[in-house]
Amino acid sequence: MRYGDIQTYSPYADTNGFPPKSFGFEKSIDGTIGPVGTSISSSICIICTRCRYDDIRSNCFACGIGAGKTRLSTMEQVGMPDFYQHDMITTIHDLRSAKLDNLESMLRESTRNHDIGLVLPVTASDMRAEPFDVIVRELAQADYIASIVVSLGVAPDQSDYDETCAKIAPLGDRAKVLWTDGPEVQGLYNELIESGIDVSVPGKGRSVWTAFGYLLDDPDIETFVLHDCDIVDYDRQLLTRLCLPMVHPGLDFEFCKAYYARVTDRMHGRVVRLLVAPLLRALMQCFPENQFVRFLGNFRYPLSGEFSLTRNLARTNRVASDWGLEVGTLADVYRNTSHKRVCQVDLARLYEHKHQTLAVDQPSSGLIKMALDILTTIYRTLASQGIVFGESTFVTLRASFLRIAQDCIRQYAADARVNSLKYDRHSEEMAIEAFAQCVTQAGEIFAADPSGNPSIPNWTRVRAAFPDFTSRLRETVK
Repeated sequence: MRYGDIQTYSPYADTNGFPPKSFGFEKSIDGTIGPVGTSISSSICIICTRCRYDDIRSNCFACGIGAGKTRLSTMEQVGMPDFYQHDMITTIHDLRSAKLDNLESMLRESTRNHDIGLVLPVTASDMRAEPFDVIVRELAQADYIASIVVSLGVAPDQSDYDETCAKIAPLGDRAKVLWTDGPEVQGLYNELIESGIDVSVPGKGRSVWTAFGYLLDDPDIETFVLHDCDIVDYDRQLLTRLCLPMVHPGLDFEFCKAYYARVTDRMHGRVVRLLVAPLLRALMQCFPENQFVRFLGNFRYPLSGEFSLTRNLARTNRVASDWGLEVGTLADVYRNTSHKRVCQVDLARLYEHKHQTLAVDQPSSGLIKMALDILTTIYRTLASQGIVFGESTFVTLRASFLRIAQDCIRQYAADARVNSLKYDRHSEEMAIEAFAQCVTQAGEIFAADPSGNPSIPNWTRVRAAFPDFTSRLRETVK
């Protein structure tokens, strides 16, 4: 974990403070702890190292992995939780003190008069992958979720829609498929476009925005929750920890962002580690008084795709239509609510999903496209706050970024070495060189088109133009 320029090491933690899968400790019932394989006791707790759900049976209740598989063993991953709080937002840590049944009990009590709507953006290809099946199985037991909207995109065929409907059938009537490529929804999009409301860019952003509109038509939904559908190690604890800060009557948050570890036998999350983190530090050097940069710097994983927010923010926030979705969401949260009402929650897991490729010669895809979208979103947000960018600004920013990123690599290498993780320093160096080029390339894109692709207008504007639009959107869902 890093605070400012200080590097700290945990003997069994990754860069975000989580133990990697290659580390584990056995804990006997009498509390004795020792490294895995020391056979300290024949009476030991069973914990699934895939999802960390405690279970005394032969199979993990949460993920179903059997005792004969390598990911379920008689070990307890000893966490190294901390109490560190950032200066602008609240951090809700995983202190290893709450079990799934306790969390769900609190959540059921908290949602007696407070309905939750869950948005699941998914493509046809991800719908057919194993993680989506696991998510559906888990959600079948999440009776505290009142409404589930599967926002299906990149699915041009009727068969895609039919298969998705069949897959979510176990969730009952509370789950619906919103087919964004279907003729009815496309007709509504065209109506908006003709009236000057640009929703022409397909993608996750538009799928999320459309699902928010669907839920806004239900006056009982108070909290909107979003998570991706390619989470390899999904279980309900992720969902409960994402929901509880928003619905518990003793708390008053309006936005909750997830953070987690991206680590297996090596560190992942290259865009966060090697681009966003050093970029924010470089921006703080260039614009030390800017509060938005400081706000972004408070988030441990600003690009996480999991968050929850109030009905009011779902209505007033705009949604970016490209890879700038996560940063754009934080920008609108910063604009529309007090930072005291913002929190981030530790999802207490080794989070894993599909990875993007880093191909420097393909700027329209993979991590390079993602980096450019994120950078231009940040530049445009800062410009909207009165920051003036000149050509020399991006030269200075690139030089500062490169130096800070190189320091980060030294830190990550040390972290990996102490934690017995694989670490390819050469590929990391190549990545920061590619990202450094993106810093200036995104500056050129911004200079040529300061407005860029506009965010999708918020639902307040849409309803002002078409008061019955959300009702008609709901009618497209069978």
